[in-house]
Amino acid sequence: MWNAVLPTVGFFVQAPIIMGLAALKARTGRLPNAELVKGSGSLCRALERVGVRFEVSGDERLDQHQGPFVFVANHMSSLETQVLPSILRAAAPCTFVVKAGLLSYPLLGPVLKAFDPIVVSRTDPRADLAMVLREGTDRLRRGMSVIIFPQAHRTLEFDPKTFNTLGMRLARAAGVPMVPVALDTATWTSGRLVKEIGWIVPSRPARFAIGAPVPIAADGPAAHRQVVSFIANQLANWSR
Repeated sequence: MWNAVLPTVGFFVQAPIIMGLAALKARTGRLPNAELVKGSGSLCRALERVGVRFEVSGDERLDQHQGPFVFVANHMSSLETQVLPSILRAAAPCTFVVKAGLLSYPLLGPVLKAFDPIVVSRTDPRADLAMVLREGTDRLRRGMSVIIFPQAHRTLEFDPKTFNTLGMRLARAAGVPMVPVALDTATWTSGRLVKEIGWIVPSRPARFAIGAPVPIAADGPAAHRQVVSFIANQLANWSR
């Protein structure tokens, strides 16, 4: 892992400055969604400066359809929560479904709050479902796309059995399409003490593949299977 030392140091010198300025603006009410997307782009460029290569496909599809959307993605590392707003900038404004604990982080917390996120506890599934359907529908009707990671935890392995139907339920309730997002972000590893602070390994590219919008018709489970199939097939192609 020695080849990751300098890139890691280089990135984590830049990231607190970018996040700190954003957090300061957020605390003073000067961080609209457009600025959040720009800040996400700044983190992308910080990663590129230490050697991380981004591979993005399918983003042109967002220009061909009118949002808002429910983006449904696998969850591999901290990288996607930092850069997805920039990757999906054609669908801006956007927000996340996030765990309540993340809002207490010193720099990340104020920035996440500026996204007007849907906050869940991860301790009461029924209450979380009701929260996502109510608050997510509100955001979508206001023209904001919602990013959901249906897996309970970040993991390098994709198991369709652990990929819940929350995205499909929200999309159906709000009457908007789902958009599958497959991602491989192992370039940012999980830290031992703090998961968000791990190694940056530039030899692993950061890959994002955006699928075509999937409308929610009468058969919601079929739409969910279509999203899962896109993500699973894309990850399998990358592994080969």
